[in-house]
Amino acid sequence: MAWSVLTGERMTLRPPVEADVASLARILAEDEVSRWWVGYDDSRVRDEIVASGSALVMEIDGRAAGAIFLYPNEDAEYRHTVIHLFLGADWYRQRYGAEALTIAIEHLASLGHHRFTLDPNVNNGPAIRSYERLGFKRVGVLRQYQLRPEGHWEDGLLMDLVLSDFPDGLDWRRD
Repeated sequence: MAWSVLTGERMTLRPPVEADVASLARILAEDEVSRWWVGYDDSRVRDEIVASGSALVMEIDGRAAGAIFLYPNEDAEYRHTVIHLFLGADWYRQRYGAEALTIAIEHLASLGHHRFTLDPNVNNGPAIRSYERLGFKRVGVLRQYQLRPEGHWEDGLLMDLVLSDFPDGLDWRRD
């Protein structure tokens, strides 16, 4: 799917360009980010973010602050979207991740998507709390889901959000 520019209150989600590679690689190398997003260098950012067609850059005040990956299933019988995202530490605890999710979900809802899933590492408490604040629910544990650099497996947490649970819409500002 070709993504257009999506604008929110404090950020823009836009397709990545070559000029984003160094900034995104720097963010992915931050201790707080690289703990969950392992092994990204300029080449991998170029291949998996810029050239993938599935990512949008979170731009805040003219700076690349992270990326959100959207994997929509277009089958009418199973229309939903899998989402992944990372955000630089400079933007933590300011609800930017929740705003990015809201922008993306509202856009995808306008295209007929009704259910959205995330699968953070079970040990990523800050991300899980942020997703729950937005309205994502815990569905179950994905056992031995992520192979860690140390060679052991860690579980993931499958979370979903169904739009019918939010008759008044999503609000990323909610506590």
